[in-house]
Amino acid sequence: MTLLDRFRLDDQVALVTGANQGVGQALAVALAEVGANIVGLDGTPDCDDTRQQVEVLGRSFMPVVCDLQAASVGRLTDIISEIVLEQGRLDILINNAGVVRRAPALAFKEKDWDDVLQVNLKAVFFLSQAVARVMAEAGGGKIIHVASLLAWQGGILVPSNTAAASGVAGLTRAMANEWAPKGINVNAIAPGYLAAPQPGDSDESRAILARIPAGRWGEPDDLKGAAVFLASDAARYVHGAIIPVDGAWLAR
Repeated sequence: MTLLDRFRLDDQVALVTGANQGVGQALAVALAEVGANIVGLDGTPDCDDTRQQVEVLGRSFMPVVCDLQAASVGRLTDIISEIVLEQGRLDILINNAGVVRRAPALAFKEKDWDDVLQVNLKAVFFLSQAVARVMAEAGGGKIIHVASLLAWQGGILVPSNTAAASGVAGLTRAMANEWAPKGINVNAIAPGYLAAPQPGDSDESRAILARIPAGRWGEPDDLKGAAVFLASDAARYVHGAIIPVDGAWLAR
């Protein structure tokens, strides 16, 4: 097997949460480009664009509708069982789905706190737990969290997101410690500032751009390489890592 062969994911099955657009869509398509079949979990049934991009590559796409904001732990476990029953296997999980709530810490509401922690941390843990049980029985697999630069920085007006991001970083290491002996690689990608379709020309936008050493906003496609690497056999000895893909933002 050549080095390039080790990046292939032929006929593996990857579950990507938040797959209908943005980063989730880009990562689903990236894994399909190297041979994986995709299960796209999203809170809406509108994954047609992602499906088309995956199927044109000759890979299959299975949609799963689940509102992670409302899903119980039992429901998450059942979803994984349903995926394995239909697909016959589950090799890769990318925990990408997330929500943001913004408000000053002095005025932050309990519901906003609970909403973010439910999707960005609790669902990440219990989906990973359910998938890891399957992977442990199968002899291994890959779990990739889409983390945040807030794992290193406090941020402004996003206390619940900062708490969740720090939690995901800790879980990445904790899961790796327990599951590496079972052949399960748990790692994370931390995206930098990603451009909206048309980044605003506000003072804040200009200040952010001026601080990015790479000199440009990131795009979802910039995360593809890191995701494929971590999902592949090329990363078989990488455990508990959090890889910033941020144009050197953190290095500044």
